[in-house]
Amino acid sequence: MVNIPQVKLGIVAVSRDCFPIELSSKRREAVVAACRKKGIEICEIRTTVENEKDVLKALEELKEAGVNALVVYLGNFGPEGPETMLAQKFNGPSMYVAAAEETENNLIEGRGDAYCGMLNASYNMGLRNLRPYIPEFPVGTADEIADMISDFKDIARVILGLSKLKIFSFGPRPQDFLACNAPIKPLYDLGIEIMENSELDLFESFNKHERDPRIHDVVKEMEEELGDGNNYPGILPKLAQYEITLLDWIENNIGASEYVIFANKCWPAFQTQFGFVPCYVNSRLAARGIPVSCETDIYGSLSEYIITCATNMPATLLDINNTVPADMYYNNKDKFEGYKLTDLFMGFHCGNTPKCHVKNAAMKYQLIMHRLLEPDKEPDITRGTLEGTIRPGDITLFRLQGTADCMLRSYVAEGEVIDVDPRSFGSIGVFAVKEMARFYRHVLIAKRYPHHTGVAFKHAGKVLFAAMKMLGIEDVSFNQPASMLYKDENPFA
Repeated sequence: MVNIPQVKLGIVAVSRDCFPIELSSKRREAVVAACRKKGIEICEIRTTVENEKDVLKALEELKEAGVNALVVYLGNFGPEGPETMLAQKFNGPSMYVAAAEETENNLIEGRGDAYCGMLNASYNMGLRNLRPYIPEFPVGTADEIADMISDFKDIARVILGLSKLKIFSFGPRPQDFLACNAPIKPLYDLGIEIMENSELDLFESFNKHERDPRIHDVVKEMEEELGDGNNYPGILPKLAQYEITLLDWIENNIGASEYVIFANKCWPAFQTQFGFVPCYVNSRLAARGIPVSCETDIYGSLSEYIITCATNMPATLLDINNTVPADMYYNNKDKFEGYKLTDLFMGFHCGNTPKCHVKNAAMKYQLIMHRLLEPDKEPDITRGTLEGTIRPGDITLFRLQGTADCMLRSYVAEGEVIDVDPRSFGSIGVFAVKEMARFYRHVLIAKRYPHHTGVAFKHAGKVLFAAMKMLGIEDVSFNQPASMLYKDENPFA
């Protein structure tokens, strides 16, 4: 993927001047060795910070090494002022971790008290209004710290991506999808740029690409990707023209940003004017790390991008669409072991999911639009979806959403796609999430979330939850177990 940051980690050890500096330095070396053993690349900064002048030296080393994600490591108690000043002056995401004591045989000269030092560090972080990543239990052995750093790398990729992101939108957010029409002010609060455009801007640019010489090569790519699923080859030139239009729009309008995503109005006027459904192109760009949401869902596209950064994998955006019929549940009971019928739903969209996540993917036409726009005739302007059954496996549902009063809230819920034929159309799958019915009622409905959810194709809850907290999102919901009531849940229900 070409549209997400490359994280370069750097580790700086800190030491309180009344503790042996060698203790912190040697423990840092052990962490670096553990990281390399696990395949985690990390730059070891040789300056061990005891005072403010050391902070300046370490910052210079970090800059020279091109580090963009900082690990502050308390090898001993640590100097609370300099160690937090380090993160304050560093231009990028940071994390704080601390050393556990190694052995009962060395608790005099070899005791570091970093367990205690993290408490003072956290107080000073508050004084400086810092929001670093602090693992759930941030004190550990070198091997344990290396695992925490691995999580931080994914979290840092999210923070870095959003800091240099621009969102292009085309068309007003639709009347019949007001849930997608959220205020954009919170995007600027996150440091994200947005460029809203008219559908006419897109249409004009598309028409200028009508005879673009690159169309032929893109059509060949599409033919190879679709293989036997190329049911409507006649629509590929228009789809290729559209893909080139969007990629050129990026090049011509990216400006001061480094990463881009799209939120585009996709129906019903799109079909009558452009002459196709854009879903397949959306799927191809998502596979390259450039999500393109439909229905001008700006926060939906943003959610997809956050997932892409967090997992280093393509994401998709689906409707939380329909219930699973009881007969499907009982006829496949062995595959639904551990789940109630109300834990299940079908995730669906017209055909925007990357091919790598879809079984038997094929080019088709959008049935709902066909009913509306060209009934009783062969599909023409409604061709262009990529349809098939979503592959079974682990998933995470995620969305970051702006509210009507310009606040940000989010949710994360892990689950899986079950290997059951959904027996329907579109890009679709049978999803299972523990206590989905209660999550649906007391999070999705109660907190006014729209019908679109971002889907990560792995369990990524830990990383996504931590990234939201680093961004300052206070309201992050999850699918609470039956033993944990939601705030407004009826205890007698």
